[in-house]
Amino acid sequence: MMKSYETVSEAINDLFDRGYTRDFNIATDQDCLICSKTGLSLSPDEFQIDEVYRFEGHTDPGDEMIVFAIASKVLSIGGVLLSAYGVYADAHAWKVVQRLKRYI
Repeated sequence: MMKSYETVSEAINDLFDRGYTRDFNIATDQDCLICSKTGLSLSPDEFQIDEVYRFEGHTDPGDEMIVFAIASKVLSIGGVLLSAYGVYADAHAWKVVQRLKRYI
């Protein structure tokens, strides 16, 4: 059962406590997710999306965010991908974007 969070930071902190400790970003030049702290990269076939949380900006549409809880069972790791709405239009990360779009 998915949890309900009031803020993005509340979601990130709880996911971290539950083992989603990596901070992922979309590497558009490599068509994968990458953890900038460790250099670990995951292709779309190497990760799954366990949970998705969408936050609406009450006063500013620029505050709208999506938090993805990402896991790789093969590598036994979990992390978070945080993104504003609309960035998935980037054609350079098409495979990753297609995987994430299913959950938006």
